[in-house]
Amino acid sequence: MPRVSYDELFSEFKRILVSRGFTGKNAEDAATVFAQNSLDGIYSHGYIRFPRVVDYLDKGEIDPNVVAECTQSFGAMERWDGHRGFGPLNAKKAMDRACDLASEYGIGLVALGNNNHWMRGGSYGWQAANRGFIGICWSNTMPNMPAWGGKDRKIGNNPIIFSVPRSNGEHVVVDCAVSQFSYGKIEEARLAGKQLPVPGGYDEDGNLSTDPAAIEKTWRVLPMGYWKGSGLSILLDLIATVLTDANAVHKIGTFSDEVGLSQILIAIDPARFNDQETTDRIVDEIISDLKSSIPVKEDGKIFYPGEREMNNRRENTKNGIPVNDEVWEIIRSK
Repeated sequence: MPRVSYDELFSEFKRILVSRGFTGKNAEDAATVFAQNSLDGIYSHGYIRFPRVVDYLDKGEIDPNVVAECTQSFGAMERWDGHRGFGPLNAKKAMDRACDLASEYGIGLVALGNNNHWMRGGSYGWQAANRGFIGICWSNTMPNMPAWGGKDRKIGNNPIIFSVPRSNGEHVVVDCAVSQFSYGKIEEARLAGKQLPVPGGYDEDGNLSTDPAAIEKTWRVLPMGYWKGSGLSILLDLIATVLTDANAVHKIGTFSDEVGLSQILIAIDPARFNDQETTDRIVDEIISDLKSSIPVKEDGKIFYPGEREMNNRRENTKNGIPVNDEVWEIIRSK
C-alpha cells in the first residue's frame, strides 16, 4: 500500500473542495478535517470517506456557502440550525461555541440540528480537550441498524464521544458508534481484504458474520452490547431530537442520503472543580493502573482510548499516510 504525505493529501483535498465552491479558510479547514483524520489513522472518515462527500457536493446535498447559526439561546444552552451546510465545519463551530459557554458558565451545550454528516465525531472531542475542556458529543444517523429483536433497519448507529484533557496534550478520547463497527470501519476492512475481528452484522442467511462484504449486502449491522447498544441508540436519538427539534432517525431515513442530522455538543470546564495539576494527577493515576493490567497475550499491550491515534499520528507524520490505490486514484481524478 503506497504512502502519501500529509501535505500532498491536504493539497488534493483542498483542490477538489475549491473546485466545488469552498473558498478561503473554509476550504482549508474542510481539507484539514479529512487530512487530519487520515493522519490519525481514522481512514474510514478520512481519505476513504472523501469521494462520497464529493458526490454529495456534486448532487447539491451539501451547500459549501452556508454556515450554522444560533436560533435560540438559554444561558449555557443554545439551539443552532446547520442549514445542511458542510457538517464538520458546522460541528467545529458549534463545539467552539460550547467551549466558550463553558468558559462563562462552567458547562456549555449546543444542540445543532439540520446539519450534515460531521465525519469523525472524535474530532470534536479532541477539539474540546485541546481547549482544556471535558467533551461529550453525539450525532444521530440514517436508520442503518435493526432494533434488538428486529430485522429491518429502524435505528441509527449514532456515534458518541467522550474526552478528558491532559496538559501534555495526550488526551483520553473515546469515539464509537453504537454498532459493533461503524459502516466506515466495515468499508475499510473490505477494501483491505480483511475479516472483522469479531462478528459485526448479519449475512443474507441471517447469520452473524465477520465478512465485511456480506454485511454490506444486508446492511444489518450488530448493535454493540446487543440490546444495550440498541437502547442506547434510541435514547441518543430521542435526546438529540428533543433538544434540536429537528430530524429524528426515522425522518432522516426518508431523505435521499444521510443529511439533515441532529447533533449535541457539550463542553465542561474541569477547572471549576480542580486545578490543572489535580486533574492531571487523577487522569495519570487511572491510566497508570490501566496499563498495569496483565495482557492476554505475552507480548500484548494495553492502550487507553486515544493512544492509538497519537501513535498513528507520529508514524504517519514520519513515514506518510498509507492509502488504498483504488480510492487514491478516484480522489485524484475528481
